[in-house]
Amino acid sequence: MAIRRLAEEERLSGAVVANGLVWLAGQVADDASLDVEGQTADILRQIDALLAEAGTDKSRLLTVTVVLADIRDAPAMNRAWDRWLNPAAKPARMTIQGALVDPRWRVEITGVAALP
Repeated sequence: MAIRRLAEEERLSGAVVANGLVWLAGQVADDASLDVEGQTADILRQIDALLAEAGTDKSRLLTVTVVLADIRDAPAMNRAWDRWLNPAAKPARMTIQGALVDPRWRVEITGVAALP
C-alpha cells in the first residue's frame, strides 16, 4: 500500500493519503487574530487545498470533527461551515469543546475523505 504525506511540517503531515482515503491533521487558522467565523473560513480554505492536492474534494468528506475552544462559539463556526458545505454531500460531523495548543486558536478541524 502506497502512502503519501502532504504538507509535511516538523511534527506532522497536513494530510496522509493511503488505501483510498485522506486523513486530515487538525487544521487551525493561519491568522489567529480572526474571530471564530473567520478562523473557520480560513481552516475550510486550507481543507479545500489539502483535499485538492490529494485528488479529492469536500463532497467526498466522510467524517469531520470540529474542536471549539468555547462551545458557545458554535453558531459563529456554523455560519462559516454552512456557507462552505455542499448540502448534497454532508459528512458525519462531531463538534466538541477542548483546549487548543495556542490560546489564540478558537477552532480546529480534522476529518477523513474518500478518493474518487
